[in-house]
Amino acid sequence: MNAKKLKKPGGTGFQPVQSFQITRRCLPHWQKPGSTYFITWRVRDGRDLGDEEREEVLKALRYWDGSKWILLAAVVLPDHVHALAQTMPKPAGGDVNLAEIIHSVKRHSARTINQKRGTQGPLWQDERYDRIIRDEAEFLEKWQYIRNNPLKAELAERPEDYPWLYEKLNESTG
Repeated sequence: MNAKKLKKPGGTGFQPVQSFQITRRCLPHWQKPGSTYFITWRVRDGRDLGDEEREEVLKALRYWDGSKWILLAAVVLPDHVHALAQTMPKPAGGDVNLAEIIHSVKRHSARTINQKRGTQGPLWQDERYDRIIRDEAEFLEKWQYIRNNPLKAELAERPEDYPWLYEKLNESTG
């Protein structure tokens, strides 16, 4: 993603926050219709994901793109996942529940990976971190964080070289 293309106000499609629902496990989870979220979750018990497993997780993340959420950016690292996504409205009103989408992604990817490993049981930690993005500057900062995470972990020299990085804007900006 070229950050310069997103610098002008309104260039990202970021939508401001209105009303919200709050749930809590260990961490609070705030959901507000139309919001964009920065989301992180980790692999359980220090079990790293292999290349094919990261591919499965990325497929699971992209599965609901366009029907339950708009996945703007995501990266799957050996021990954690970051995503930048916006939930979509339900036909009957309100938005699709973020927790339901993430649960589906985690459940499907864990089932697939466990089958291939010949194991069973939880793959992901129960809890996740999610944050409502409050403005365009924060949106750009989180996008860059996702983009640069493989570099920070010394898994690639350039973001574009990391196969488990997804950026929606690159689909249209080439």
